[in-house]
Amino acid sequence: MRANPEGWIEPHECIATATIPDGVELQLIRHGADFTIAIDDNDLMSTRVSGSEVALATMTHARLGSRAEADWLIGGYGMGFTLRAALEALGDDASVTVAELVPEIIEWARGPMHALTADCLDDRRVQLVNQDVATLIGAAAAGYDAILLDVDNGPEGLSCRANDYLYSDRGLAAALRALKIGGILAVWSAFDDPRFSARLKATGFEVAEVKVSDGHEADGDTHVLWFARKG
Repeated sequence: MRANPEGWIEPHECIATATIPDGVELQLIRHGADFTIAIDDNDLMSTRVSGSEVALATMTHARLGSRAEADWLIGGYGMGFTLRAALEALGDDASVTVAELVPEIIEWARGPMHALTADCLDDRRVQLVNQDVATLIGAAAAGYDAILLDVDNGPEGLSCRANDYLYSDRGLAAALRALKIGGILAVWSAFDDPRFSARLKATGFEVAEVKVSDGHEADGDTHVLWFARKG
């Protein structure tokens, strides 16, 4: 049993597991009509709260404005909140590449969570790639209008230490090269990190940091989004 955000206790069931590259086990937990993806006792994401994941896409689009044939890269499918928000905001001529390293995440999206997924993975604008997002970033040269990263708990990796590269000096320099002029690197985090803000600026980005509610009205958390623009 676990307490939900309102404080009352409800049954929960681990219905699937997946092992990520570091050997850590992810758990898909069902509680009522809701789902959580967790590592041990750490909830990584939940269908109950999605405000900041949605904002990662909508605020990026608001900063970019409408661009013809916009090309976006999303690192980490998660539960698809960012992808669905991006598809709603972008035009019919856009292209969205989703890099998800853990194939079970997509299996869960198409299986137990199919009602939430709402066929977004089958949108003709979406290209799903079972690959490390760092590889796609490294292979691009001024190719993306936006790169959205929500692959871990923030700049300090929780689920996979290999994710630390994305937020390192080398990783940020690769992201800068991969963006078109005026393009945006948008990063989700569960916490503030002044050192990461400094690294973004030192790399050459114009940086805006925004604190966003996770959307839960009772006792929700505040998450941090960085929007780093290539000048």
